[in-house]
Amino acid sequence: MITLSDIKEKLDNKSCVHIVGAGASGRAAAKLLHAYGVPLIFHEQNETNIQPEFKKFLTEEQIPCFFGEHKKENFAGCDIFIPSPGAAIAQFREYLPQNALAVSETEMAYLFCENVPILGITGTSGKTTTTTICSAMFEEQGLRVFTGGNIGTPLSEYALTRIQNPQGPKADVLVLELSSFQLQTCNALRPHVGICLNISANHLDYHKDMQEYTEAKMNLFARQTEDDYAVLGQDIASLAEEYGFMAKTVIFDAAQKNFPNTKLLGQHNQANAEAAWQACRLFGVTFDNAQKAMEKIRPMENRLEFVRELDGVAYINDSKCTTVTALAVAIKAVSDAGRPIILLAGGKFKGGDLQALIPLMQGKIKHIALYGGSRETFETAWKNVFSLSYDTTLAEALNRAKSMAESGDAVLLAPATASFDQYKSYIARGNDFRNLANSFA
Repeated sequence: MITLSDIKEKLDNKSCVHIVGAGASGRAAAKLLHAYGVPLIFHEQNETNIQPEFKKFLTEEQIPCFFGEHKKENFAGCDIFIPSPGAAIAQFREYLPQNALAVSETEMAYLFCENVPILGITGTSGKTTTTTICSAMFEEQGLRVFTGGNIGTPLSEYALTRIQNPQGPKADVLVLELSSFQLQTCNALRPHVGICLNISANHLDYHKDMQEYTEAKMNLFARQTEDDYAVLGQDIASLAEEYGFMAKTVIFDAAQKNFPNTKLLGQHNQANAEAAWQACRLFGVTFDNAQKAMEKIRPMENRLEFVRELDGVAYINDSKCTTVTALAVAIKAVSDAGRPIILLAGGKFKGGDLQALIPLMQGKIKHIALYGGSRETFETAWKNVFSLSYDTTLAEALNRAKSMAESGDAVLLAPATASFDQYKSYIARGNDFRNLANSFA
């Protein structure tokens, strides 16, 4: 088994590290390892993806770069391989030397974090909200927190500050949102507390099957000991035995409503809050401080975000809804608020059973305004049950929804897809929806 010490030894011996991808994690990893004096080689298929500031850094520090299609010869001498979180590891196996170690940026960065305890959060849906809630609870308790990982800020950015200023303020806990992509290349990471909220079909355009996807999620708990804790949703409690968890298992009740005084919409957010509370109390957070944090927290952008009300119609942005499971959550949350729904859906479909949602949707959905990619997938599932329309763009579909909506309705962007048919990210998609809705007079 690979340990953190094994990875650290390779870095200390100046093993050559190859980094793929000029996204936030790749940039942060390059700057951290360069500051530590490790020889680097950088790979990016599309040179135009590289930000000018980072390109200047690569040039000034004379870090070798390969652009264009990946080639086996470009990975010669690779000792450690740090992939972009969104790149399937299997596609690189043919390029890498047999003894090359694939390491996630998060795990590599943790080597420089002085053993600060980790609270790791994963799951198919609710990760970012739960991560945010956990950090708010810790801060209300007076703890110094670093929040990062898949939520936006790479752990390497915090690790770099520790190298540059070891006498500076140090985090009491690292709160890390971890995707299946990141966890799949974790070899030694051990969170003191790990949360897995739920598991349902997702990223099957990346993982070969549900077993691989589930195994990636369970990798969060693989190196925990009896001194650690695994917090699991009731629906997946059996996985603790199936995967032989060593940690103490805490099962949270998704139906518990310990935090009614919150602006977060829906029962699923009560479940997220309960998972956060069960994890944070293990670090000494009091229930009183957890409640105060929940009263202060506000809905995040692109996650059942109330954008505005116009002529009695609510416009709600759930662009982060990228799966069929997340769509079910969104529909239930909005309908529980008593609003009939005009649904905006479409994009790059990632898998899941749309027909299985029909019983939940009936009586709640007035109309479905499809747009963009995966038109045939949605129409095949729903055309015989619901009123449907199709437009090429989100703007056209939203205009159609506005013309159909009546006072008391909700126009809900909950695409159930990735955004990559028309947008760079779900954030860009949500920003477009928000701007369009706010432009209505």
